[in-house]
Amino acid sequence: MKSKLLSILSKSMIFLLALSLVLTGCSATTSNSSSGTKGKAGYTLDKNTPAWKLDKRKKTTTTLTWYVNADWWNTDFGHDFVTKQIKKDLNVNIKFITGDDTKLNALFSSGDIPDIISTFDSTSQVSKKANTWALPLQDLAAKYDPYFNKVASKETMNWHKLADGKTYGYTDFSNTQADYDSGSIPATTAFIIRKDVYEAIGKPAMRTQDEFESAMMKIKTQFPKLIPFYPGESTGDVLQDYLGVPIETKDGKFYDRNLDEDFLTWIKTINTVYKNGGISDDSFADDGTAFSEKVKAGKYASMLVSGLPQKGADLQSFMTANPGKEYIAVDGPQSTVGNEPTLNQSGITGWMVNFITKNCKDPAKAMQIFTYLLSDYGEKLTTFGIEGQTYKVNANGKIEYLPEVKKLRLENPEKYKKDYRMGEFFFFGHDKYTALSDDSTIEATKQPQAWGKGKLKPHFVLEGADPDQGTPEARALSAVTTNWGTTVVKMIRAKDDKQFNKLLADYKTFLAQNNWEKISEIRSEKMEINRKKLDME
Repeated sequence: MKSKLLSILSKSMIFLLALSLVLTGCSATTSNSSSGTKGKAGYTLDKNTPAWKLDKRKKTTTTLTWYVNADWWNTDFGHDFVTKQIKKDLNVNIKFITGDDTKLNALFSSGDIPDIISTFDSTSQVSKKANTWALPLQDLAAKYDPYFNKVASKETMNWHKLADGKTYGYTDFSNTQADYDSGSIPATTAFIIRKDVYEAIGKPAMRTQDEFESAMMKIKTQFPKLIPFYPGESTGDVLQDYLGVPIETKDGKFYDRNLDEDFLTWIKTINTVYKNGGISDDSFADDGTAFSEKVKAGKYASMLVSGLPQKGADLQSFMTANPGKEYIAVDGPQSTVGNEPTLNQSGITGWMVNFITKNCKDPAKAMQIFTYLLSDYGEKLTTFGIEGQTYKVNANGKIEYLPEVKKLRLENPEKYKKDYRMGEFFFFGHDKYTALSDDSTIEATKQPQAWGKGKLKPHFVLEGADPDQGTPEARALSAVTTNWGTTVVKMIRAKDDKQFNKLLADYKTFLAQNNWEKISEIRSEKMEINRKKLDME
């Protein structure tokens, strides 16, 4: 799920001011977590039993407020299959609040901080100052739920420790080296093409630049109503990973992948496809809704895409309505220098960061939620539902959706999401659970994800290597990132080689003017720190 949706950088100064107003709330002390100890939680702790099964102290439902720093989050709770079961098991009602960075900062400024907060950037000022407004998970586990230590990843907890040695936020989709080595993590990047189009143009190879250009021209000629290629995710890391562009130099320093010659020759090839009419200008302007509609209609003949699970519903809608025309993954562009694909997935940093705040009215219940969702039971519930009600375990030991659930998922994915919400409530989700079932992957994405097996390579060493927010180098990096985003699109749309080369030269000048050498030096230093944290030396 590796496109980072949100950043706190633009308002870091506001946030630093707001942090001083954070209330300390309800942090409480109690005895240690040894089995049989009765703490302030009001129930006897047992390190071998999750606290939600032990907590009988209240007959009334606890209501907690949970802020999610994303306007797109589904705020409904207690009506779909998944959250209805969570509500029943934990005797809890969750009131979700959503917003953006401005709203988050306003909450801190007012002191009206929710019980739980989820953001999307573990390197933001919010996360780095968490010790001033959140409760440490190690302490919460000791006081209220020692079973948390059985379900939380030690590597993830260690990775997110702050300078005081405590961990305040826990992320979803935090994959360790062991997770990658297990082969249970699915690839989510692929070059896909409509099956009917692929067959009609003779199933051509598209590995080399000449082959790719030729295939796009065939599509344009034989399918004039279609857009041969969608380039939206070919302008940066996705294409670079697909081509296997190195992530570091031979001596372990930061490598500027944007200026990699192999990558740039493919950008020039995509520019040629654009000049030949194989790419629509709308592709660079369409918002998420417009792109979604075109995928559902099969408007794009081919695409290089990442985040396959997030696009699954759209791909499934097209597949269901157009049997035999579904999108399939094939070997698309390949490195001109012999590099193999090094597709990325969620690393150890993860994605959504979840905190229990000092203002939490019931930290015991909040900790129970964390443990519950991280447990095998909670992970299976949020991914597959409950055995006998939504799935069964087949003769091969694989989880298999019941016929009525599978039918709804295939034929009406929107209603499936609304009624069941399996795979959507992912605060503590983990990729390894998808390996438990052939049904965990929607039908339309099974073949593309199978194509990616063996092509994943973690980029742990690069995680969190950017300059600290609020520093001059961070502001310079923001400017460089913005400049590159516009430059590479202009390069793809360049009218000729002269304009293409000038745009590239201007970008290199911009780098020199924005302290790129210092930014690269900082990244190299942080990469070395990462190696030590991960014992990679």
